[in-house]
Formats: sequence, C-alpha cells, structure tokens
Amino acid sequence: MISETPIKNKYTYLALGDSYTIGEMVNENERFPAQLSAMLNSDSIDIAEPLIIAKTGWTTDELLAAIKEKNVKDTFSIVTLLIGVNNQYRGRDSENYRSELKQLLEIAVKYAGGKNGNVFVLSIPDWGVTPFAEGKERGKIAAEIDEYNRVKKEECEKLGVKFYDITEISRTNDPALIASDGLHPSGKMYKMWVDKIYSDIVKILR
Repeated sequence: MISETPIKNKYTYLALGDSYTIGEMVNENERFPAQLSAMLNSDSIDIAEPLIIAKTGWTTDELLAAIKEKNVKDTFSIVTLLIGVNNQYRGRDSENYRSELKQLLEIAVKYAGGKNGNVFVLSIPDWGVTPFAEGKERGKIAAEIDEYNRVKKEECEKLGVKFYDITEISRTNDPALIASDGLHPSGKMYKMWVDKIYSDIVKILR
C-alpha cells in the first residue's frame, strides 16, 4: 500500500522583511530567499521553499504586526531578517528603530527554535546611490542608513545573532545590479547577497 503522507523536507526557512526580501521587480526565482534555497538544494541540502513574510514598503512595526497576524506556530531551521529601509525613508528616529528591531530579533530567534546562530541578519542597502534617488540628498541618505546599520549590528551582537554587511555591495556602481524601476536590486545583486551568507548557512545545516 502506498503511503499518502507527504514527504517533508529535512530543513525549513523563514524569511522576514520588506521589498528586499519579497523581491520587488524581479521574478520569484530571483528573490534572494528563493536563490538561497535553490543553491542549498543544488548542494544536496534538502530545504523547503522559504516561507516569506515580507511586503514592499513595510517598516519594523508593520512587519511586527504582520507576524502577529499570521501567527505562524512552526519553528524553522534558518531565519533571515532584512528590515529598516522604510523606517529611514519615512524619517523615523534610529532609536525607535532599535526598540522595534530588538523585538523582531527576539521573534526571529524564537522562530529558529531558540538558536541564535540560526538567525541571519542583513544590513540595509543604500537606495541613495540608485537612479531613483537622483536629485535627493544622497549624502544624508547614506549617513542615515549607516546609522541604522550601526544600530542593527549592535543589537545583533548583543543577542549573538550573525550580521552581514551587504550595504557596500549595494553601493557598487553597476547598472546590472539595479532592477528596471531604477530603485530595487536585480537578481544579480541578490545573488551577491546570497554568496555573502551562504557558507555560514551551509555550516549550520550540515
């Protein structure tokens, strides 16, 4: 008799964030969580398709609200978090960001089964270098994003969570790294982000 019980993947993945996680303006398979999962599977690491809780435009409080609303009960093998650009864009205070980020980091660790080392946090990219920011105060944007990332790195270190600087990648002057809207990353840039965190994720899962 053939069992009808579905075969579960060995590993699972939760991706939390905003447009940079949902992959605004790129195909679904070019999103960085999708590229990460595909690379792991190609390396014979059996991981499910990522569960993504992310939406373009979300700030930290909006992500917190969405997580509460979805009320996901599972735990996951790995969790990624990338949030904050919309806080900066809306002119919010970095200390308000710190308060809400701390809550998100604690939630991420909870979803990783209490394993701090299974949470991977990416820095905020610098949208000020993109064509979209033409005519805006690029220096001010860069300084504010640097401040937000300083806060993010501090809070990650306090909690023992891995922090990855992908901001310098976003500041690379290469049109191929920008999507057709002149603002969001292309699949090529997302691949560079995956490459940055990939070896550490493999170590955790192998």
